[in-house]
Amino acid sequence: MPLNAPVFHRFPSSPILACALVLAGLAPLHDAAAQGAAASAPAPAAAPAQPGAATGALARARAAFKTQVALAATGVPHPPQDPTGTFALRSYPSPVGALAAYVTVDPKDGKKHPAIVWITGGDFTSIDDMWSPRPRDNDQSAAAFRKAGIVQMFPSLRGGNDNPGRREAFYGEVDDILAAADYLARQPWVDPDRIYLGGHSTGGTIALLTAEQTSRFRAVFALGPVHAVTSYGPDFVGVDLAKLLDRREEELRSPVRWMNEVTRRTFVIEGAARGNIEALRLMRQYNTNRQLRFVEVPGATHFTAIAPTNEVLAQKILKDGDGATSSIELSADEIVAKMK
Repeated sequence: MPLNAPVFHRFPSSPILACALVLAGLAPLHDAAAQGAAASAPAPAAAPAQPGAATGALARARAAFKTQVALAATGVPHPPQDPTGTFALRSYPSPVGALAAYVTVDPKDGKKHPAIVWITGGDFTSIDDMWSPRPRDNDQSAAAFRKAGIVQMFPSLRGGNDNPGRREAFYGEVDDILAAADYLARQPWVDPDRIYLGGHSTGGTIALLTAEQTSRFRAVFALGPVHAVTSYGPDFVGVDLAKLLDRREEELRSPVRWMNEVTRRTFVIEGAARGNIEALRLMRQYNTNRQLRFVEVPGATHFTAIAPTNEVLAQKILKDGDGATSSIELSADEIVAKMK
């Protein structure tokens, strides 16, 4: 599937079946450390982790489990150079080797700027042209952040483009995202304490899974994610996770199971008109974690919500202070006002 192609959650038509699906997703987990996570009390914000650190029950469960999913590389060519000079094509170290990334160039103003790691939708492991103007009703380039002066990084991940490693279908790619954040934090024009994470569609799903494993990011913005990766279906993911002999392959990739592991302010955002809105509603229904916010945008779709949401978030990032944790709040009304 091409980069940023639409991918929607496959929900059963019956609301009763939909609820049953989520309840099944919240059943006791195989990992003993994570049992009962969905019913536990909300956790307070944790102190910042060391760079690259993954913490909590999901991180421990993944560390104790070796996935059997190893998919072929995408075969997408090496990312091209940006002819506009907006981005520099960089290489960052990851657990599987050097991976390509686009990073906005140093503004040479002597200041340390907030930054965001952004994960694209569709084939979220690969990157291509992120600098060309996009229509406002489907701006998957997340241009609002760089236009506001926020440093922006688009990392490719294992098995994407011509990278080393094999794709793991929303698993080891989390480690690459953490490595990308570590690389970004070392850049002299980046404030290492003000690095955010965001993504749209499949990128939103992997961003949410990352938020459930680490307190590395000041805040996380997941636009249009699903509650379980199996919702995408084997044709897109590359393997039918629900049919693998070890059910942990599915469990450890299902954001709905690990919502109580989020320790930093995390926003799940989706347009109410069409897309993955039922996934947002189901996660919101069963959430007990104060760090998670769910924002349903009336009148917006999976794609038209992107630009106005990012415009609002960019301004909020600029105003997010120097405190130990983010103070960002977000309402649907603010996004709707930008749509108008």
